[in-house]
Formats: sequence, C-alpha cells, structure tokens
Amino acid sequence: MKRIVIFASGSGTNAENLIEFFQDRETGSVVQLLTNNPHAKVLDRAKRLKVSALSFNKIAYTETDDVLHILRNAKPDLIVLAGFLWLFPKNILIEFSNKVINLHPALLPKYGGKGMYGMNVHDAVVANKETETGITIHYVNEHYDEGAIIFQSKCAVLETDSAQDVADKIHELEMAHFPEVVESLLKE
Repeated sequence: MKRIVIFASGSGTNAENLIEFFQDRETGSVVQLLTNNPHAKVLDRAKRLKVSALSFNKIAYTETDDVLHILRNAKPDLIVLAGFLWLFPKNILIEFSNKVINLHPALLPKYGGKGMYGMNVHDAVVANKETETGITIHYVNEHYDEGAIIFQSKCAVLETDSAQDVADKIHELEMAHFPEVVESLLKE
C-alpha cells in the first residue's frame, strides 16, 4: 500500500476528503498530516479521522532538516499539498523529486504565484471578468505554481457570479477530482 503525507494550512476540507477517500482503498492511505498552523482546523479533522498530525514552525521548515526528517520517517510515496501556503523548501524537493503535488484553485498559469490562494484567486477571476476558471493539480518545484501540470478541470464563470459563487464551484471540482487524480498517481 502506498503512503501519502498531506501538508495543509487551513480548515482542511480537501485533506479530509483525501483521508476519507483512502480509508477503504488498497492503493494507498494517508499516514501523516503536517501543518504550519498550530491552530488550523485541519488538525481537528485529522484527530477525528485518526491520522497522525504535527505542526511545525518556520525555523523547523526552512532553517533545519526537522521537517525533512519527519518525512523520511513517514516514507511517503506521494506528498500532497492541500491548501498549504508556504513555498516548499529545496531540501525536501530534492529528496522527494517528482513526489510532491499541489492543488491550485485556478487554471494555471493564470492566477498563480505568491499570494494567489483561496479567495484572492476567486476575487481576481471575477474582477477580470473571466468566463471560465477551474482547478489545476501540478507537481511542485522551487517556484509557486510553476511545476508541470498533471490535471485541470474547468467550470464556467457567469457574469452574475460572485467570488463566493466561484469558490463554491471550485470546491465542487476539488472534491470530485483531487482524490481520483492522487489515486491515479499512486498507481503509476
């Protein structure tokens, strides 16, 4: 069975979806959840779903190999960023080359880069009067949202849509596609 480690920073709906999806699968399971936010709701979700969860600070992440050591012990086949906001460090990317993926709430390369997450993305999509948006699942490299694209799914943006309407559509796409794409990567 393949091993998945999730990094998340916020409420954790995508992390919860992944954990639940893989609870009864033979392809893989979520063995660890890591967060940079000790108050993130995702920690409560992990506890409820009986998944080991740890939080870490910026020093452990960027100035030491502490997080890398946690990952080495977890032995992940895939590292999944599900609403994780910090740029991924080079030492982890080197050790886990082509094993780190991210879910982005827009059709990259549009609306990617530093600061483009969550409602910031949806506000920009609506402000620019886009007619479509979607999700992108991509490999992570040393730059925000520039890794090779694995999967995209689109949805329409209506003239009457608010940023919250767009967020709701994106959330539906994430719930429907993210676990299946992760599973397909585990089968490769």
